[in-house]
Amino acid sequence: DKVKEMIKHAWDGYAKYAFGDNELKPVSRRGHSAAIFGKTRLGATLVDSLDTLYIAGLYDEFNQGRDWVKDNFNIDEVDSFVSFFEFNIRFIGGFLSAYALSGDEIFKDKAVHLANKMLPVFNTSKGLPSSFVNLKTGTIKNWGWAKGSSVLSEIGTLHLEFQYLTYITGKQIYFKKVEHVREAIKGIPKSDGLYQNLINQNTGQWSSKTVSLGALGDSFYEYLIKSWLITNKHDIEAKDMFYDAIDAIESKLLHKHPGGLLMVTDFKNGRSDGVMQHLACFSGGLFALASGHATNGKAGHYMDIAKNITHTCHQSYTRTATKLGPEGFRVLNADSFTSRPNDKHYLLRPETVESYFYLWRLTHDPKYREWGWEFVQALEANCRVENGYSGIKDVYKSPPVKDDVQQSFFIAETLKYLYLLFSDDSDISLDNWVFNTEAHPLPVLPGIPTNSKF
Repeated sequence: DKVKEMIKHAWDGYAKYAFGDNELKPVSRRGHSAAIFGKTRLGATLVDSLDTLYIAGLYDEFNQGRDWVKDNFNIDEVDSFVSFFEFNIRFIGGFLSAYALSGDEIFKDKAVHLANKMLPVFNTSKGLPSSFVNLKTGTIKNWGWAKGSSVLSEIGTLHLEFQYLTYITGKQIYFKKVEHVREAIKGIPKSDGLYQNLINQNTGQWSSKTVSLGALGDSFYEYLIKSWLITNKHDIEAKDMFYDAIDAIESKLLHKHPGGLLMVTDFKNGRSDGVMQHLACFSGGLFALASGHATNGKAGHYMDIAKNITHTCHQSYTRTATKLGPEGFRVLNADSFTSRPNDKHYLLRPETVESYFYLWRLTHDPKYREWGWEFVQALEANCRVENGYSGIKDVYKSPPVKDDVQQSFFIAETLKYLYLLFSDDSDISLDNWVFNTEAHPLPVLPGIPTNSKF
């Protein structure tokens, strides 16, 4: 009930001061839009929140959002560049989940229309998607800093949504596009079995020397195991790629600190960079899933890794003044964590509570619910404001300075995982649903949606 009240509080502030905007500035009580959303009011928070509202039984709010989508979500005249990755996981994923839960065709129609508008991103020499697309003109471009490369986590985080699109429409184009991307990634020669963060769009070869379970890498690995699970374990290729990859990751990216904490760090130019990103805290849940479905005799080993990573992330919270985790951290010794000046903020991120959720569902150890309740109290004490929730600029200072942004993923992911952590296991059962990387649950399919099967 407490988490349901938090969901309603976050939604009410958005609905009152930023309804239809991409995000809410809860302190200054107005709308906000990050660059990834382009220049148009497309209701990112609203679309991202639909399934959370439905799952929490907030049906009046859900219907309020549904009516806005029906009457106001129109992308045909959006003459600006938007992030293909973010629009896939937040908008297409959000619509598909709302459709799967409610059966309302309006969400299916919006998802399909948006996906069709996104297809130009695949029009590159090797079929590896670009990062941005102009929804009106179909013009595509990449991140400037990527210098003509595709980002592993962006192009490898498509299978769940695009397979489901093929399943519900019967149209093969969606599945074929992402299957081609996977084959291209699979075919690149790997050093030590590792997938690097950037791939040159013209040559189809690696263009980076960094491997990460944080930014630029994370969800690629997540979507390998989840592609296997969402096809009712028919996608054996995805399973094999996943288990090979996490064994390579274990050998190069996981490090036991002298104080006993297990760190997940980036592997750059052949060595660890020593920093664990908040984003990498999702990997506790990832290894827990790996354990729950392992057929290689290593289930117990993977679960030990999952527990140790999640313990490290919990410690990164408990060692700060606010009891919230920083964007990135190093461990100095058994009692001391530190962050670079630009890594001290907390953006209402979900990755740590995501791991609490998976560890609870798969072990039923009550400490994960206790840690979740600590997190609730920290959010209420440090992030809650009169009209929603705000990120904070420095987790090591109390009281913290607010950043005045309620990220769209806060209701979509952080509060959803918190709600489900305290729900019955049958509420979005892991046997029947698979979460996309924005925490949008999609139903397990009968198999791979190829012509022969469907």
